[in-house]
Amino acid sequence: MKTGIGATQDLAAGAATPQWVGTYAPIKNRGAVLEGLQSRLDKLATDKKGYFQAKAQCWVDAGQQALREHDQWGFVEEAIGQAATITIGLERGTALSAANPELRTVSTVRPDLWNIVNVIKADPAIANCPEAQQPLACAEVELIRAGHYAWTRNFQAAEKVLPGVQSTLQKSAQTALQCAQRKPAAPAVPQKITLRADSMFRFDRGDEAGMLPGGKTQLDTLVTGLQRTSNIEKLNISGYTDRLGSDAYNQKLSLQRAQTVQDYLRKHGVSLPMLAQGRGKANPVVQCEQKNRDELVQCMAPNRRVEIELVRGAALNTVVVE
Repeated sequence: MKTGIGATQDLAAGAATPQWVGTYAPIKNRGAVLEGLQSRLDKLATDKKGYFQAKAQCWVDAGQQALREHDQWGFVEEAIGQAATITIGLERGTALSAANPELRTVSTVRPDLWNIVNVIKADPAIANCPEAQQPLACAEVELIRAGHYAWTRNFQAAEKVLPGVQSTLQKSAQTALQCAQRKPAAPAVPQKITLRADSMFRFDRGDEAGMLPGGKTQLDTLVTGLQRTSNIEKLNISGYTDRLGSDAYNQKLSLQRAQTVQDYLRKHGVSLPMLAQGRGKANPVVQCEQKNRDELVQCMAPNRRVEIELVRGAALNTVVVE
């Protein structure tokens, strides 16, 4: 914030605008919110070394650090906002942006380090190198945290953060180089793939227009694997729901989702014989008895799924990929 005679208190000066207040003021009990986000991150089936999950984790860590320092400037709330946005995107399988938004309580520091960040992000090797993505994501968050210290005029604290940022960026760049030097291996094709419906389709949808980007990505990966495999005889595709709703509704939805997956694979070049079936609420993976409906729905998420069996001759093994 600007101080002194004639100082303005606007966005450029660091004042909390009505939009900022509307976004972050509803956040109460910041510690509990951060703990809740941590719990949700721990439950994610995505790669913890991947860019977005690592970034969400580092935002939670940054928020907790600021909370321990009794930060009342609004940075804790902004860290919660960033972590929540990424976590929700990962849970829903929606597309996420790797760009860093401008935050009210953060000044830009060390443009040279931000240039290094951009160079690493532009490296084609980084996309297939989660070991390099994790340090990159955390270096970005730490550089933003240093910018917050600078914004509060705590330049000594900002300087203490920067050596760690430099070291982490160096690790990311070196790891990306090592990944680039590896010979890419053909993706392994498992014998059975279990796709969570919550990450495949929007709520109550089973058509292709209702598919989520994350679900399409999983099917695209399967298509690539099948194109490099010659001993698959056919695919059995089975849709499942949880036990909520009528049997007729669950049967219809599970069949629609299985058929949509079959149609998607067919459109993308899979010519193998395929059988799509709706199983409704049959064969639940988990048993849940929660009284609270939201908790019950969350618990039964593994039951809402589409299973794709890859039949290889007379033998059929099972591998679950979520």
